Amino acid sequence: MALSREMQRLRAEHAALVALSRIILAMTEARHPPPASELTSARGALREALVRHLKCEDWILYPRLMASGDPGLMRTTRAFELEMGNLSADYVAYDEMWSGARVAADWPGFCRETRRIFEQLAMRIEREERELYPLADTLHSAAAALDLPVRAGSTISS
Repeated sequence: MALSREMQRLRAEHAALVALSRIILAMTEARHPPPASELTSARGALREALVRHLKCEDWILYPRLMASGDPGLMRTTRAFELEMGNLSADYVAYDEMWSGARVAADWPGFCRETRRIFEQLAMRIEREERELYPLADTLHSAAAALDLPVRAGSTISS
């Protein structure tokens, strides 16, 4: 898939992650937990979308950006890779910690932790949209101007 289409898909995934997060955050505004099936469904949809998104970044976007040969782009990409690993691990720990029974037993704690992890996720999405994705767009534009393919494992000079 062309990098420009990948970037459109990644941006659409960001929008979906934000929308799913808002649904769950709205649930945390209630004094009591919603029906377990509603919360479980929303959390499952978010988890699935997040895992898919992270895999796409890890397997497609980051390798393309690292193969660019541009030291600044490579440095920025590497920093995002390292940082995302922590957020990913934090999200997995959060998700595994909050079973249905634990949510029911400690609704205020779940709400606090959900707001904390979703704030991290929102900041990450905003930084990718502001810092990393424009660099990927620049890579695609440079390759298009030179009529070069931008594929996984290829470099701008290939």
